[in-house]
Amino acid sequence: MSISIIGGSDGPTSIFLAGKSGMNWLNVSGLIFMVLLLIPNIIYAVKFHENNTPCQNRAMNILEQIGRYASMFLMVFHIGIAEFGFSSVNAFLCYLFGNLILLLLYWVIWMMYFIKQSRGKSLALAVIPTLMFLLSGVTLRHVLLMISAVIFGIGHIYITYQNSWNKN
Repeated sequence: MSISIIGGSDGPTSIFLAGKSGMNWLNVSGLIFMVLLLIPNIIYAVKFHENNTPCQNRAMNILEQIGRYASMFLMVFHIGIAEFGFSSVNAFLCYLFGNLILLLLYWVIWMMYFIKQSRGKSLALAVIPTLMFLLSGVTLRHVLLMISAVIFGIGHIYITYQNSWNKN
């Protein structure tokens, strides 16, 4: 006998979707995605710390940093402002599997990037985190995360393009 609470989902999924997991302020899956997203970036920063080509556009640098840290924060912490949660089990599954696929793609491109750097790979590594933030914002119906993802995407893609242009 199955207990159905939300949209025909099973008990544990319903509890998760309803936000009754006990830690309403923390999005554990968002935290896991953020840690896994940051691992190749940390490896790159340690291995190639002298390979930095900073973009000279100060406004875009600031825009990127605001979007980056806001998106990362909002992926992990629930602040209760302009966020409505998953609308259905399908939205949750889209969030989970969509982010897993994007994360796997991100790691594969990072592995190829470590072997041989190129502008295309650089741009893919800028677009994929933006897509992860956007997907999370849309599926969670989290307006501030969507806005910060767009801000991050504009800044990060611009800076990545400028830096890869200066290298080639």
